[in-house]
Amino acid sequence: MTRYDRQIAVAGVGSEGQARLRAARVLVVGAGGLGSAVIPALAAAGVGRLTIVDTDTVALSNLHRQTLFRDSEIGQPKAPLAAARAAEINPDCRAQGLALRLDPANAPALITEADLVIDAADSFAVTYTLSDLCKASGKPLISASVLGRSGYAGAFCGTAPSVRAVFPDLPAQAASCATAGVLGPAVAALGAVQAQMALTLLIGLSPSPLGRLVTLDMERWHFGGFDFRDAEEAPGFGFLAATQIEPGDHLIDLRPAGSVATLPGARALSLDDLAQWPIPPGRVVLCCSSGLRAWRGASALAARGATRLALLADGQ
Repeated sequence: MTRYDRQIAVAGVGSEGQARLRAARVLVVGAGGLGSAVIPALAAAGVGRLTIVDTDTVALSNLHRQTLFRDSEIGQPKAPLAAARAAEINPDCRAQGLALRLDPANAPALITEADLVIDAADSFAVTYTLSDLCKASGKPLISASVLGRSGYAGAFCGTAPSVRAVFPDLPAQAASCATAGVLGPAVAALGAVQAQMALTLLIGLSPSPLGRLVTLDMERWHFGGFDFRDAEEAPGFGFLAATQIEPGDHLIDLRPAGSVATLPGARALSLDDLAQWPIPPGRVVLCCSSGLRAWRGASALAARGATRLALLADGQ
């Protein structure tokens, strides 16, 4: 008997499917609540290589849903802890933890080294950055989001439409786990869906989850979802890293009054100010903490005829 006997026995897996898992390389962005479900599942299944990216440290308020971590690890970086835990779960899994902030500058190299990407980061900027890059490179992206008792998981890019085809715009206001709260089992359930989608794609099982979104509402006890394989790609605004700012860019910091612009040469404006701001020649880079305010600013400028626009999320 081997570690994977019960998995190999599943119709369509077999020794060939297990060999595919052993050869697979997966990039997991985020080692929080979703990552706490995804990472152990992939490691236990025998995925050969996991690269885990997360810039955060363990906090007491995380522990109800981020079950990879312990009280004794509060204050320590999540990524290397998650990698060590994956190796403890299964020595066959080579896991690397990178305590860095994923951005459009470092993401391409990480995606190039992966067969599949999992977005477990809970960040608008990260989701759209990964989606744009995965769509361009043909790599599958498994993305999920959870708040309160509900959320979704979907398989994008690869041969399927991108996140922009399903979510062409951001919400007017964005809640977070800190503001809206979240229950751990809802996060774990959708993290498990992400892991199942990833294993299905890596093994090559049918039907493929690409172009499929699964929804979960644990308030009304309802699973749902829809197929988006025929969805049309939507235009949108791309994110960049601070290191990708070029001479001649016009930098606008949209953070609320009282915030200090952190970009050298950035001009502090409000969203209302943009209605009267003369659109200059050259590229306009709009900055805020999450990317949401920058997206709104870019939408306002685009409505006035601006065409060269980019976003910078400077405080994730």
